[in-house]
Amino acid sequence: MPDPMWRQIAEDLRRKIEDGELGADGKPLPTELELQDEYSASRNTVRDAVKWLVTRDLVYTRSGQGTFVKQQAEPFVTRLTPAGSAGLEESRTFTSDVLNKSRQPSVPPPRVEILQADGQTAPGLGLAAGAAIVSRHQDRLIDGVPYSRQTTFYPMRLAEQGAIQLLQARDIETGAVRYLRDELGITEVGQIDQIAVRPPDAEESAFFGIPDDGRISVIEFTRTGYDESGMPLRVTVTTYPADRNQFVLTSGEIPKPALPSDPGPRAGTR
Repeated sequence: MPDPMWRQIAEDLRRKIEDGELGADGKPLPTELELQDEYSASRNTVRDAVKWLVTRDLVYTRSGQGTFVKQQAEPFVTRLTPAGSAGLEESRTFTSDVLNKSRQPSVPPPRVEILQADGQTAPGLGLAAGAAIVSRHQDRLIDGVPYSRQTTFYPMRLAEQGAIQLLQARDIETGAVRYLRDELGITEVGQIDQIAVRPPDAEESAFFGIPDDGRISVIEFTRTGYDESGMPLRVTVTTYPADRNQFVLTSGEIPKPALPSDPGPRAGTR
């Protein structure tokens, strides 16, 4: 007995997606009307086929915009350690880790803003709501695909004391933590990390190319760094889409053979 029409359409579209015939990286799927004409099918039949593709995570829909091919990104493993966790501080660490895995990193210059501390950033930095803070934001891509976003917030007092590179829209060559130590004699001696899993907001959904219905979560690492006096130096928020990032936490001396390697591409990836 042949498969129902909607299933035949879905399987044909799946093949075209996996073969690259329908594009990738967030390219739109043909409209319902175009699919109806192509397959001589009813609107409901086409909708059933698209729903099947959505449940297989091959496409996603955006309200009022259409249906898009889901980019099948190769997973990237970030190795974490109890202190100085890779990927949670500086873009140079991210770049080095990606290059070591024979992949191509891309980190545009930071976007620097002077903001007022709100209900989220003020407590972490030990400031009153409305106090001036410096925000340094960077997007991170691997092989041209967005993998993470990072924003670090600093008290404005650090720039006022002479750490003016915090206000410049370029990478700090030595890394911000070391720069603060060398420039101001302020050393970060400890960190508190918080990990949350939540749905993406609209901006994250658009940047990462993931559905806005929460089907794919984002993993949010928040690190607060402290100086010798116990004052917060920074709050770093790094956000990763869960469909293309994996994490390994190590502690102590670990023999290299015991460390898991990066997984290969998942089924359906190219």
